[in-house]
Amino acid sequence: MIAIRGKALGRKKPLFADFSIPLPPDLGDGGALTLRSLIERIVRQEVIAFRQRQTDRQLLKALSAAQIEAGTAAGKITSGESEVAPQEVDEDQAIGTALQAFEDGIYLVAIDGNEQRKLEDQIFLRDDSTVTFIRLTLLAGG
Repeated sequence: MIAIRGKALGRKKPLFADFSIPLPPDLGDGGALTLRSLIERIVRQEVIAFRQRQTDRQLLKALSAAQIEAGTAAGKITSGESEVAPQEVDEDQAIGTALQAFEDGIYLVAIDGNEQRKLEDQIFLRDDSTVTFIRLTLLAGG
């Protein structure tokens, strides 16, 4: 599984919880693909996960005593059954936005600690690779 991480410069807290995606089956361990293709695969996986989270939120769930206590401490207890209509996500638009943001320098990508600079460069992944998205902080007044 490829580990996916998110960081922001100047912040200790990660942008999102780490998650993993499977190594693309057509690559095999040590296979090559472009950075563009990798970003597309990650965005597609996240769109699928987002849609699943929306579906899960609409279901009524029985809560354990520990979940009720945690919710009480946080000031909000929810058991699903969201009244909010599901948000539609255009997968192709999400991919386009992610690629444009990379080209605009909004974030960097590091694979196994090595910065990737071009979308068309070949990258080599192993089953234990780590992909880190680093959001850059824009300077005010610059």
